[in-house]
Order: sequence, then C-alpha cells, then structure tokens
Amino acid sequence: MGLEEKAFFQSLAGGDQFLKLFDLIPEVSFFVKDRGGFFQALSLHKHEHCGVKSEADAVGKTDHDFFSKPWADAYRDDDLMVMATGKPLVNRIEASPEIFKSPRLATTSKIPLRDKRGNIVGIAGFSRPLSEVGGEADFNRRFEKVVEEIHRNFAYSISSKKLAAIAGFSVSQFERRFAKSFGTSPRQYLLRVRIEAAAHSLASSSQTISEIALACGFCDHAHLSRTFRKIMHLSPTQYRSANLLS
Repeated sequence: MGLEEKAFFQSLAGGDQFLKLFDLIPEVSFFVKDRGGFFQALSLHKHEHCGVKSEADAVGKTDHDFFSKPWADAYRDDDLMVMATGKPLVNRIEASPEIFKSPRLATTSKIPLRDKRGNIVGIAGFSRPLSEVGGEADFNRRFEKVVEEIHRNFAYSISSKKLAAIAGFSVSQFERRFAKSFGTSPRQYLLRVRIEAAAHSLASSSQTISEIALACGFCDHAHLSRTFRKIMHLSPTQYRSANLLS
C-alpha cells in the first residue's frame, strides 16, 4: 500500500463502516468473530440466519447459541484451523443450518484477523448460497444432488458407492473431493444429519429412543446412544430431559 493510500485509510473515522456494505449485497452473510468464537460483527443476512432481529442480539454469542451442536462444532473447528495456521479457508461447502432437514448448501470463506503486532485475534468470513458461486456450476450441482440424497434418505443405508454414482465420480474420487469441499467424510456428514434428526425427535416427540434410532438410520438403541454421546457429549436421555418441548 502506497503512502497516499495509507494516509487516506488512516484518516477514516473507523474501519467498521465498511461492514455496512455487506448489508447491501444480496444473499451474502458476513461475520467477524474473536478468538473465543464470539461474534463481534454480523451483516444483516447473517443475523437473520441466526434468527435474531438485530446485530446487537448476536454480538457476544457463538454459533452454539444459534445452531445445532453438530454444525456449530464444525464451524468452530474451521475457525480454529484458520487461526492456528494463519491461512484462509476458501469456499468450504456447508449445509445451511437455519432450517431443520434443509439440504440447501452455502459456500463459506474465512480469513485470520491480526492486531497491530501481527497476532491473530479472530476471524472474518462470509457465506453465500452455492447456487450463487460461478465457475464450477456443474461441480456444484453434483454435490447439491448428493446432499439432497443424504437429507432425503438419511434413515436408510447410503453407501459411498451410491453417492459417487449420483455425483458421477469413482468412489475414491468422490470421497476425496467431498472431504476437500466439505471438510469431512461423506460418512461423518451423514452421521451429523442423523444425529440432528435424532435430537429433533428427542425434543419434539414421545417416541422411544429405540424408535428414534431406527427412524434415523441407526441399528438400534445402543448404536444411537453411542454415536449421540460421542457427538453431543450427552446421552439421548439426558438430551431429552434438558430439551423436551412442552
């Protein structure tokens, strides 16, 4: 940056005024978080996705205050990776988490934020619908079909072979591309969807845990309990007790 440019930017009232620009970009959700994962700034579209009326209602809170644990954990893992490596995360494909069972995909990019001494103090990023991302339209459509299949039929056995055929790749090529784009394996993604569905049923229905297990694609009560505890850090019974809707 030249001296004149530097002087110009230093003369501005505050860098945060640029953040308002993101409110004017359709479908783009912009956010800033500190090292602890607490939101420090959000664009209009981002706080709408969080389900709050204003930016002030979200500042000081984390993804775990707005989204289910499987998805919030994944977002936090990406934040930590960016801050640990100091490298941007570019076009990570994610399921939009704001609507239960929604197969809608978004692409998210994040960069590390540094203070004046060069220390990484947080991250900034933005998300937009995958359909808005140009240049790889055919590739995007293939993965949209894969995710639609997972969200539609998560209760049934879904093999990588079947998903690879939907995407038009060999199994090895599919698993490699899926992991690179989503940051997780197809199997782990499917487990997230199943656990989210189980959590929803535990909180909103009177079904037994065995019935929920079978309805969500698990072999039995024990299989669901083991997987649920690993991801949610609670047993299904504990989760139901804490979250059962009246």
